[in-house]
Amino acid sequence: MKPNNFAMRDWHLEHIKKVITRYIKGISPDASSFEKRNFKNHSTISSCAKQIEYDMKHGVTTEQVMAVMERIRHDNSFADLRANPDCIQRLDDLERQLFTSKKVAS
Repeated sequence: MKPNNFAMRDWHLEHIKKVITRYIKGISPDASSFEKRNFKNHSTISSCAKQIEYDMKHGVTTEQVMAVMERIRHDNSFADLRANPDCIQRLDDLERQLFTSKKVAS
């Protein structure tokens, strides 16, 4: 019997999906001061990238992260996000942040 080194891989994959959608969705124009402060502290591109890299250390592969991003770009369940061009721009920026820094570091 092979041990499961990454027992919570599915949870981390779901967390990546939530982090990406929260980042690309942005903040609503009528957000409260508490929501604005939380967004400023926890939903920037660098904090999103850090959370994704943390999840990748716990068993999520780069291919799975790319699959989540492709699903956001093409799946019908994310059509409301794709309607906003700023969301696609933020997704492109996040993808650039995650995967170009890896190429430079390696």
